[in-house]
Amino acid sequence: MRIAHMEKSTPKTAGREWESAVKALLFAALTGIGAVIRIPLSPVPVTMQVFFVLLSGLVLGPFWGMASQIAYLLMGLCGAPFFAAPPHAGPLVLFGPTGGYLWGFVLAAGIAGWASRIGPAGSGFLKIPVRLLPIAACLAGLAAIYICGASWLAAWLALHGKDAALAFELGVKPFILVDLAKASGATAASYLIPKRSFGV
Repeated sequence: MRIAHMEKSTPKTAGREWESAVKALLFAALTGIGAVIRIPLSPVPVTMQVFFVLLSGLVLGPFWGMASQIAYLLMGLCGAPFFAAPPHAGPLVLFGPTGGYLWGFVLAAGIAGWASRIGPAGSGFLKIPVRLLPIAACLAGLAAIYICGASWLAAWLALHGKDAALAFELGVKPFILVDLAKASGATAASYLIPKRSFGV
Protein backbone atom coordinates (compact mmCIF):
# COMPACT_ATOMS: atom_id res chain seq x y z
CA MET A 1 0.00 0.00 0.00
CA ARG A 2 2.82 2.41 0.91
CA ILE A 3 4.69 1.67 -2.32
CA ALA A 4 1.57 2.15 -4.38
CA HIS A 5 0.92 5.45 -2.66
CA MET A 6 4.47 6.62 -3.36
CA GLU A 7 4.16 5.67 -7.02
CA LYS A 8 0.95 7.64 -7.35
CA SER A 9 2.43 10.71 -5.66
CA THR A 10 5.66 10.75 -7.65
CA PRO A 11 4.33 12.46 -10.81
CA LYS A 12 2.72 15.18 -8.72
CA THR A 13 5.93 15.70 -6.79
CA ALA A 14 7.93 15.81 -10.02
CA GLY A 15 5.52 18.39 -11.39
CA ARG A 16 6.06 20.57 -8.35
CA GLU A 17 9.82 20.29 -8.73
CA TRP A 18 9.62 21.39 -12.37
CA GLU A 19 7.36 24.28 -11.42
CA SER A 20 9.81 25.33 -8.73
CA ALA A 21 12.75 25.08 -11.15
CA VAL A 22 10.96 27.26 -13.70
CA LYS A 23 10.17 29.85 -11.05
CA ALA A 24 13.80 29.79 -9.91
CA LEU A 25 14.96 30.50 -13.48
CA LEU A 26 12.42 33.31 -13.70
CA PHE A 27 13.78 34.92 -10.55
CA ALA A 28 17.33 34.45 -11.86
CA ALA A 29 16.36 36.39 -14.98
CA LEU A 30 14.57 39.06 -12.94
CA THR A 31 17.65 39.52 -10.76
CA GLY A 32 19.71 39.98 -13.91
CA ILE A 33 17.23 42.45 -15.36
CA GLY A 34 17.36 44.26 -12.02
CA ALA A 35 21.05 44.94 -12.69
CA VAL A 36 20.12 46.87 -15.84
CA ILE A 37 18.04 49.26 -13.71
CA ARG A 38 20.96 50.96 -11.96
CA ILE A 39 22.31 54.25 -10.69
CA PRO A 40 26.10 54.21 -11.07
CA LEU A 41 28.00 54.88 -7.84
CA SER A 42 31.59 53.92 -7.15
CA PRO A 43 32.42 51.14 -6.69
CA VAL A 44 28.97 49.66 -5.95
CA PRO A 45 26.01 50.82 -8.07
CA VAL A 46 22.41 51.09 -6.88
CA THR A 47 20.23 48.47 -8.61
CA MET A 48 16.90 46.67 -8.21
CA GLN A 49 18.62 43.34 -7.65
CA VAL A 50 18.24 43.28 -3.87
CA PHE A 51 14.46 43.50 -4.29
CA PHE A 52 14.36 40.38 -6.47
CA VAL A 53 16.92 38.50 -4.36
CA LEU A 54 14.89 38.93 -1.17
CA LEU A 55 11.62 38.26 -2.95
CA SER A 56 13.01 35.02 -4.41
CA GLY A 57 13.66 33.74 -0.90
CA LEU A 58 10.24 34.78 0.39
CA VAL A 59 8.37 33.22 -2.54
CA LEU A 60 10.47 30.15 -3.36
CA GLY A 61 11.78 29.21 0.05
CA PRO A 62 15.40 28.65 1.07
CA PHE A 63 16.38 25.87 -1.35
CA TRP A 64 14.87 27.23 -4.55
CA GLY A 65 15.61 30.81 -3.55
CA MET A 66 19.30 29.95 -3.34
CA ALA A 67 19.03 27.93 -6.55
CA SER A 68 17.62 30.97 -8.35
CA GLN A 69 20.60 33.09 -7.35
CA ILE A 70 23.11 30.39 -8.24
CA ALA A 71 21.45 30.26 -11.66
CA TYR A 72 21.75 34.04 -11.86
CA LEU A 73 25.49 33.88 -11.13
CA LEU A 74 25.95 31.16 -13.74
CA MET A 75 24.10 33.25 -16.33
CA GLY A 76 26.42 36.19 -15.69
CA LEU A 77 29.49 33.98 -15.60
CA CYS A 78 28.54 32.52 -18.99
CA GLY A 79 28.27 35.94 -20.63
CA ALA A 80 24.78 37.32 -19.98
CA PRO A 81 25.16 41.05 -19.15
CA PHE A 82 23.47 40.56 -15.80
CA PHE A 83 26.07 42.06 -13.46
CA ALA A 84 25.76 45.70 -12.46
CA ALA A 85 29.48 46.49 -12.47
CA PRO A 86 31.38 46.70 -15.78
CA PRO A 87 32.05 44.69 -17.90
CA HIS A 88 28.63 43.39 -16.71
CA ALA A 89 29.45 39.70 -17.28
CA GLY A 90 32.15 37.13 -16.70
CA PRO A 91 34.59 36.22 -13.92
CA LEU A 92 36.16 39.70 -13.74
CA VAL A 93 33.00 40.96 -12.09
CA LEU A 94 32.27 37.88 -10.03
CA PHE A 95 35.74 38.00 -8.51
CA GLY A 96 36.20 41.76 -8.62
CA PRO A 97 35.64 44.33 -5.84
CA THR A 98 31.85 43.93 -5.89
CA GLY A 99 31.91 40.13 -6.18
CA GLY A 100 31.09 39.65 -2.52
CA TYR A 101 27.69 41.24 -3.00
CA LEU A 102 26.91 38.81 -5.81
CA TRP A 103 27.93 35.79 -3.73
CA GLY A 104 25.94 37.30 -0.89
CA PHE A 105 22.80 37.15 -3.03
CA VAL A 106 22.84 33.35 -2.74
CA LEU A 107 23.13 33.43 1.04
CA ALA A 108 20.56 36.23 1.34
CA ALA A 109 17.91 34.34 -0.63
CA GLY A 110 18.48 31.26 1.51
CA ILE A 111 18.31 33.18 4.77
CA ALA A 112 15.23 35.15 3.72
CA GLY A 113 13.50 31.95 2.65
CA TRP A 114 14.42 30.08 5.81
CA ALA A 115 13.66 32.91 8.23
CA SER A 116 10.24 33.53 6.68
CA ARG A 117 9.25 29.90 7.27
CA ILE A 118 10.81 28.92 10.60
CA GLY A 119 8.82 27.77 13.58
CA PRO A 120 5.69 25.63 13.72
CA ALA A 121 3.29 26.79 11.03
CA GLY A 122 5.41 29.89 10.53
CA SER A 123 5.18 31.05 14.13
CA GLY A 124 7.64 33.51 15.55
CA PHE A 125 11.41 33.24 15.77
CA LEU A 126 12.65 34.97 18.94
CA LYS A 127 9.01 35.86 19.60
CA ILE A 128 8.61 37.73 16.30
CA PRO A 129 4.90 37.83 15.38
CA VAL A 130 3.96 35.86 12.27
CA ARG A 131 2.94 38.99 10.39
CA LEU A 132 6.42 40.46 10.90
CA LEU A 133 8.35 37.38 9.77
CA PRO A 134 8.68 38.47 6.09
CA ILE A 135 10.20 41.87 6.90
CA ALA A 136 12.44 40.32 9.57
CA ALA A 137 13.52 37.72 6.99
CA CYS A 138 14.30 40.46 4.47
CA LEU A 139 16.37 42.38 7.02
CA ALA A 140 18.32 39.22 7.81
CA GLY A 141 18.92 38.62 4.11
CA LEU A 142 19.99 42.24 3.63
CA ALA A 143 22.45 41.90 6.49
CA ALA A 144 23.93 38.83 4.77
CA ILE A 145 24.47 40.81 1.56
CA TYR A 146 26.18 43.62 3.45
CA ILE A 147 28.41 41.28 5.45
CA CYS A 148 29.53 39.31 2.39
CA GLY A 149 29.86 42.35 0.16
CA ALA A 150 31.62 44.67 2.60
CA SER A 151 34.00 41.94 3.81
CA TRP A 152 34.98 41.08 0.24
CA LEU A 153 35.35 44.77 -0.66
CA ALA A 154 37.47 45.42 2.43
CA ALA A 155 39.80 42.57 1.48
CA TRP A 156 40.01 43.89 -2.09
CA LEU A 157 40.83 47.40 -0.88
CA ALA A 158 43.49 46.09 1.50
CA LEU A 159 45.10 44.04 -1.28
CA HIS A 160 45.28 47.18 -3.40
CA GLY A 161 46.92 49.25 -0.70
CA LYS A 162 43.83 51.15 0.39
CA ASP A 163 42.11 51.51 3.73
CA ALA A 164 39.85 48.51 4.32
CA ALA A 165 37.60 50.65 6.52
CA LEU A 166 36.45 52.44 3.36
CA ALA A 167 34.36 49.35 2.57
CA PHE A 168 31.61 50.54 4.89
CA GLU A 169 31.67 54.08 3.52
CA LEU A 170 31.64 52.93 -0.10
CA GLY A 171 29.69 49.68 0.00
CA VAL A 172 27.16 49.95 2.83
CA LYS A 173 26.42 53.44 4.12
CA PRO A 174 25.15 54.98 0.84
CA PHE A 175 22.70 52.10 0.30
CA ILE A 176 21.05 51.52 3.67
CA LEU A 177 17.95 53.65 3.17
CA VAL A 178 17.26 52.58 -0.40
CA ASP A 179 17.83 48.92 0.47
CA LEU A 180 15.44 49.18 3.40
CA ALA A 181 12.88 50.47 0.91
CA LYS A 182 13.58 47.46 -1.33
CA ALA A 183 13.18 45.12 1.63
CA SER A 184 9.83 46.72 2.42
CA GLY A 185 8.80 46.41 -1.22
CA ALA A 186 9.79 42.74 -1.33
CA THR A 187 7.78 42.12 1.83
CA ALA A 188 4.71 43.78 0.37
CA ALA A 189 5.08 41.95 -2.95
CA SER A 190 5.41 38.60 -1.20
CA TYR A 191 1.87 38.90 0.12
CA LEU A 192 0.57 39.24 -3.45
CA ILE A 193 2.42 36.24 -4.93
CA PRO A 194 1.27 32.66 -4.21
CA LYS A 195 3.94 30.64 -2.45
CA ARG A 196 4.49 27.26 -0.87
CA SER A 197 6.84 26.06 1.79
CA PHE A 198 9.50 24.03 -0.01
CA GLY A 199 11.56 23.27 3.06
CA VAL A 200 15.29 23.59 3.51
